[in-house]
Amino acid sequence: MHKLKTLALATATAGMIGLAPFSAFAAEGDMSRELSEARQEGSVWTAFALNRHLNPFAIEVDVENGTAKITGTVETSVERDLAEQIALGVDGVNKVDNQLKLDPKFEAKASSEPNMSQRFEDATLAATVKSKLLWNSNTEGLDIDVDAVNGKVTLNGSAQNPEAKELAGRLAANTDGVREVSNLLSVSKADSTAAQAQNAADDAAASISDAWITSKVKSSLIYSRNLDGLSITVDTQKGMVNLSGRVLSNAEKQLAVETARNIRGVRGVDADALHVDS
Repeated sequence: MHKLKTLALATATAGMIGLAPFSAFAAEGDMSRELSEARQEGSVWTAFALNRHLNPFAIEVDVENGTAKITGTVETSVERDLAEQIALGVDGVNKVDNQLKLDPKFEAKASSEPNMSQRFEDATLAATVKSKLLWNSNTEGLDIDVDAVNGKVTLNGSAQNPEAKELAGRLAANTDGVREVSNLLSVSKADSTAAQAQNAADDAAASISDAWITSKVKSSLIYSRNLDGLSITVDTQKGMVNLSGRVLSNAEKQLAVETARNIRGVRGVDADALHVDS
């Protein structure tokens, strides 16, 4: 966030040399923009700090013209994707330049030490489930804490209604690597009202790109325990998702369609080119 100091110095210098009023107005406009970007940077960093799956001190944030550039290191590819999703959720951030790198030391250590290996798997599993909940249009506004220990996932927090609670449990259970789900989400009228208001605000402010939708649909298919996501091709045009490739059964095809349909920003799904092996 060094830009504010630079701009303040430039503004002070301009005042000292007596630039024209037009320049003063321009500098004032620049200052307002820089202050807004500084607030956005702070909001992104705070969101990282509040997420138990990310180490904010290992991530740098720079926002310029609606684009948040995030740099630094994370432990897993899921955490890298999760950081991008969190940044996109900050008001005023329309695009993320994700330059986060994976920490090779962590992965090497995880492969050589049994305890570290399990911690690596648990952290990845928890972040994967959290990502799926964030991407899903019916659970993205929920206040859910995800914890994973030896393949058992525990969901704590609140849901807006029993259906949302059940969906969160099913999304977690359908994640590859999850052996058991303990769904401890609470449901109350207050939770429902707050979540509905938040979802309405999010929907009104949402501007989700086709590339974002394609990435999240593809990731959700890969994370599913009941699908071979690598055999399914995803393409998105103006919010319409096209699935192609091959699946083993009609049930898998239906699951792929439902998975894509529930991702935020998806307007419809065309799976005519997704063939079932006979």
